[in-house]
Amino acid sequence: MLIGELARRTEVSKRSLRYYEAQGLLSAVRGVNGYREYDEESQATVRRVRTLLDAGLSTEVIRELLPCARGEGAGFAFELCGEVREVLGRELASTDARIDGLRRSREALAGYLSPV
Repeated sequence: MLIGELARRTEVSKRSLRYYEAQGLLSAVRGVNGYREYDEESQATVRRVRTLLDAGLSTEVIRELLPCARGEGAGFAFELCGEVREVLGRELASTDARIDGLRRSREALAGYLSPV
């Protein structure tokens, strides 16, 4: 399928699809006319990428995790191959640290609004 069809089926812009390809998250072959052509599996790949981006992961981390990703939507999961557990654990710890920092910032801001 061409990029426009993939964009329509996944509700992701053509610009984003080209970006995913540039980041090594999605692959296409070039037809004799030079157009990108995607296989049917590309739809699932794009949905996985979107899900992982929504979880706050960078494209670098997603590139590490995608080979172990299976399914999509509610059935999306990882085979615990390679360093998946380590990568996800590191990302979870980083997210927890950001949450703690935001919590401290919130408490400070709320304190400024409290009467003295």
